[in-house]
Amino acid sequence: MAHGKSTERMRKVGPYGVETLPQVRVDVPAAPTACRDTLTERARLHWHRHDGGDPAALAEEFLAAHGLPLHDLTRPAPTHHHSGVCGAALYLSAAAGAHLAGAPTTAPEPAPTLPDLTVVVYEHGPTRATPPAAPTPWWLGPWTESWTPRQHADAVAAVRAAIGRGDVYQTNLVGHAAAPYTGDPLPALRRLSALPGARYGGVLTGDGWAIGCASPETLIEVTDGHLITRPIKGTRPATPTGHTELLASAKERAEHIMIVDLERNDLARIARTGTVTVDDLFTVRRWCDLWQAESTVRATAADGLGLADLLRATCPGGSVTGAPKHAALTQITTLEPVGRGASMGALGWVTPGHIDLGLTIRTAAADTDLLHTWAGGGITWDSDAHAEVAEAAAKTAPIRATLAGHETHRPRR
Repeated sequence: MAHGKSTERMRKVGPYGVETLPQVRVDVPAAPTACRDTLTERARLHWHRHDGGDPAALAEEFLAAHGLPLHDLTRPAPTHHHSGVCGAALYLSAAAGAHLAGAPTTAPEPAPTLPDLTVVVYEHGPTRATPPAAPTPWWLGPWTESWTPRQHADAVAAVRAAIGRGDVYQTNLVGHAAAPYTGDPLPALRRLSALPGARYGGVLTGDGWAIGCASPETLIEVTDGHLITRPIKGTRPATPTGHTELLASAKERAEHIMIVDLERNDLARIARTGTVTVDDLFTVRRWCDLWQAESTVRATAADGLGLADLLRATCPGGSVTGAPKHAALTQITTLEPVGRGASMGALGWVTPGHIDLGLTIRTAAADTDLLHTWAGGGITWDSDAHAEVAEAAAKTAPIRATLAGHETHRPRR
């Protein structure tokens, strides 16, 4: 990628504009473990917002054309055969999600080479024995933030003012940073998968770009017509005191319940009447050195629910937008100085009868010159600006350290 030789390591190496290192296992989040060493790329689709059209419908049509019909997600998953088409990686940016929601997206993208939709269809091939590649020198430079702590705090104040006027109940604010690098970024991005709590750890690559994910959050999972989303809201340091504070915080619980209600409403749009339920409300789970509160929202899919309608109902995820969703998205585009790029979108695996998409929080991306990270949090009336700035820094610190090759997620005593 950057600076000469590294570009050769990320070059196109096949049909359909396929860009990936040859003869490496598929590392897409949620891809079936048993198949990862036997998959080859069959077809690829890229879409950018300036292309026009409906990305959700485009994804569904492309998958059907390549042997993965997802027009009715209530059908049981067929028996998986280790021959022919296995499934597909699906990535949808936060901007594409806002597009589906009919919300504006005017902030400039810091990594414009990244597509807003990628679908990669994989089929089974022979087992591959791949010799390890020779390591290349890796250097990651200093991070430059897209806004200062003062600007971030001012944005928090603007959200609180909007809440006071009754425009929104909660808005999620996200900041961005970029750092120059030399060498091959893929090993650095792959290291994110090993972060504790990375339920959706993995990478997806394209022509001149790559995404690395360490997300703990389920945006949407569908198995034989059963829908699950696991919104995360509420953060404290992973210490005994932090655990107690998170459980006792009225502010964090109120913020969390707001998003759970939003997710219930999102699923109700595509579910059988009366089937939406909430399990494990405000359960504390760990990601790296942070405690986070998670709930599980379940429903039964309405008859004939297809992938396109599923994406329209669930993207972008409520935990990274706010409530009401459209009003929060409108405010986000006026307050955030740059776009959300690879973050706050969807990334995972789809196949008939089963969909598993993670929300791309705790996510980094590489273009030909820079690594990019994003982090933020939900703002409510009770938010303290300085605490929100510190929370965003705490969320992105393990990502940046891991990209640089440092380990900062040892358990605290």
